[in-house]
Amino acid sequence: MQTRAALQLAKNDLDNTVIRAPVAGIAGNRAGQIGQYVKPGTQLLSLVPLPRVYVTANFKETQLTRMRPGQPAEISVDAYPDRPLHGQVESFAPGSGAQFSLLPPDNATGNFTKVVQRVPVRIAVPADEPLLRLLRPGLSVTVTVDTRREGTVEAGEGIVGAAHAGPASPEARPAP
Repeated sequence: MQTRAALQLAKNDLDNTVIRAPVAGIAGNRAGQIGQYVKPGTQLLSLVPLPRVYVTANFKETQLTRMRPGQPAEISVDAYPDRPLHGQVESFAPGSGAQFSLLPPDNATGNFTKVVQRVPVRIAVPADEPLLRLLRPGLSVTVTVDTRREGTVEAGEGIVGAAHAGPASPEARPAP
């Protein structure tokens, strides 16, 4: 009985040496070394989920007037200027970049200067794009969104902070 318990304990210890990733991707920024002891919660590496690549474009708030989820976007990557990508507006951040900064601006002094804010917009890149396997986080891009098309009212599934921005239904509009 004691040998079975020792064997089971050894199997558990061996299982605890394997790290399983929650998603497929490429490991980067590796901090852990082979044979190193770590505590739970220690960051050992960064995992970049390359199968689901997206671009975060920071548009000025004045550029969002007619932008809607579902509208087509053209992405020009600085590293590959002659090979444009095509994507689609997926969602808008729930606030401007300044609201989520480490030190958000606080204009309680009475001196107020209006500054145009930038809002992060998530652009989905289709999995069949040929340039997709060459993209890496942090590359500089220029995004152009075709706002002449309507887009859709709903954003893609599983997006945290997705905004449902679309034209109001005729019933919700106030009477003239």
